[in-house]
Amino acid sequence: MPTTPPLAAATSPYVDLTRAQWSALRDHTPLTLTAEEVERLRGLGDVVDVEEVVDVYLPLSRLLNLYIAAHSGLRGALNTFLGAAAGPAGVQPGTPFVIGVAGSVAVGKSTTARVLRALLALPQAPSGGAVRPPRRVELVTTDGFLLPNAELERRGLMARKGFPESYDRRALTRFVVDVKSGRPEVTAPVYSHLSYDIVPGERLTVRRPDILIVEGLNVLQPTLPGKDGRTRIGLADHFDFSVYVDARTGDIEQWYLDRFRKLRATAFQNPDSYFRKYTQVPEEEALDYARLMWRTINQPNLEENVLPTRSRATLVLRKGEGHKVQRLRLRKL
Repeated sequence: MPTTPPLAAATSPYVDLTRAQWSALRDHTPLTLTAEEVERLRGLGDVVDVEEVVDVYLPLSRLLNLYIAAHSGLRGALNTFLGAAAGPAGVQPGTPFVIGVAGSVAVGKSTTARVLRALLALPQAPSGGAVRPPRRVELVTTDGFLLPNAELERRGLMARKGFPESYDRRALTRFVVDVKSGRPEVTAPVYSHLSYDIVPGERLTVRRPDILIVEGLNVLQPTLPGKDGRTRIGLADHFDFSVYVDARTGDIEQWYLDRFRKLRATAFQNPDSYFRKYTQVPEEEALDYARLMWRTINQPNLEENVLPTRSRATLVLRKGEGHKVQRLRLRKL
């Protein structure tokens, strides 16, 4: 005899799924990435393999394809409704589907964004249908919209780099609005992790993508009221789907330290690296600095600004100790 679900579960705005339950929703979505391609996509210290792609990201790509198809249909319905009243412009048929990917430093959100970009760009043959051509999928990180170090210094914000106030939030929102509005070409600043700063004069150009993925710490933050008390439309209001990559704070701290250790042995060795000085001291001294950075900057930012936005995501990927997704929480429509 079937049992009635608990009242709390029945009335929850979310569907909570185990990894096995989620994986079963893959249906017949084919794996189109090789093990070598998966290896190239993963971030330093992150653990994503073919099994993770099959169990977690293929069902997600199937869900996103369903959302994208519905988004396209809705756009057509709106054009039909507006008809001649909208003039020649109407609702642009090429309006991209925008996906936000949020989460802490070192949690693996960059890898999530890259895997999604690869899966959504590839041609696919729906069941019983013709092969869909490759999509143009652009990935933009919010690092490019950090204020330059000189400006952060001037404002006394270098110790709060990564906090919401360290970004040019207006420029970031304007960028996404311009892309979503169908402008033929939109540019964004470029950030260098080597110099730890914005690259003067260098721009990333985005040309009418089918899908735009925006990845960053604070992309799901609501907009604060202005000086006049009015609430404006914010960045997250332009997302059609959003993913929050989640994990225990203690696990993220360990991943952060592990990544710092690996960077110290690789990228930090570059003579032009902003962090080269941490290769010139004993490892434990360098790790003490990394722990200080975590406890005074990254953890407070996570707890004060990033984690409170988790409930705004369409989908939460909850990782366990080994960087493996264990549970998922999907917002109901």
